[in-house]
Amino acid sequence: MDRSDPDIKSEKRGGLGLLTLDRPAALNALTHGMISALAAQLSLWAVDDAIKCVAIRGAGDRAFCAGGDIRSVQQSVVAGTDEGPRLLHDEYRLNALIAAYPKPYIALLHGITMGGGAGVSVHGRARLGDASLNFAMPETAIGFIPDVGSSYFLSRCPGEIGLYLALTGSPIGLVDARDAGLVTHAVNREDFDAVLDGLANGNVAEAIKPYVRKVQPGALAPHLSRIETIFSAGSVEAILERLGRDGSTFARETAQVIRARSPTSVKIVFRQLREAAHLDLRQCLSMEYRLATRILRGHDFREGVRAALVDKDRNPKWQPASLAAVGDIAGFFAPLGDAELF
Repeated sequence: MDRSDPDIKSEKRGGLGLLTLDRPAALNALTHGMISALAAQLSLWAVDDAIKCVAIRGAGDRAFCAGGDIRSVQQSVVAGTDEGPRLLHDEYRLNALIAAYPKPYIALLHGITMGGGAGVSVHGRARLGDASLNFAMPETAIGFIPDVGSSYFLSRCPGEIGLYLALTGSPIGLVDARDAGLVTHAVNREDFDAVLDGLANGNVAEAIKPYVRKVQPGALAPHLSRIETIFSAGSVEAILERLGRDGSTFARETAQVIRARSPTSVKIVFRQLREAAHLDLRQCLSMEYRLATRILRGHDFREGVRAALVDKDRNPKWQPASLAAVGDIAGFFAPLGDAELF
């Protein structure tokens, strides 16, 4: 079976296998075909002795990868097909493949890097980001959950920054992403080609080291202590209560964002990240697949995508509309039996 895709470019440069997400008009958002092509090429290079390391980058100036093609997933749900769950199934298995890859895997990040873009980068050994980086896991805004293994890496961010990012979906820049452990090195984008040349000719550390630059504290730095205190609370409701008591502009704006998100999603995400702290990556991906396949069938996902990407009125009508009205969420976490991811 041909598992190539026109939006994935692959090439060999000496000992480097270079992958390019080449769908810039769509901010390099991942289609099912792209996911399959990435998995196929990585599997081939894993057993190719000539390939010593792999790098991935995004074409165009605006984005590394804006995420998965979530609109096509929503359309499949509306049409009653199983394409949405199948795409997620293959995407999550790709994330696991990257995390366990037997050779160094390096991501070169610029611009918008969200959702599925995090899944094909953060699990790699090195993540180089430039100053244009705009990183987010914005899924609660569309009635979904942070997935692609993000419950694993967000739950391991310092303090409570991961839960803050997961609940709010707020974007962060290069320095905050580096301080959270999501990016490993700050490198100017104009130096990316030189890094690739080094990767083709030498080892990873030597290829990257000359181009790492120093950066100033990020925008979240003044709020990290506040985030840790507030987001260590035992529930979403308690977090909102602490935000209210704090009274700062940051706290008020953060509470406003959380209250605008899908109540069902934020309740699920809180439990998701708390459980993920005690799970390995494959277990986190399995949990996310259980959650995702069930959430796809619900009202809030269809409504969230409609409001954000279809009608673009930015005014989703969540059901239920309040945290207090969200019922027992335990069923979302139940095993899928024969339909499990792994």
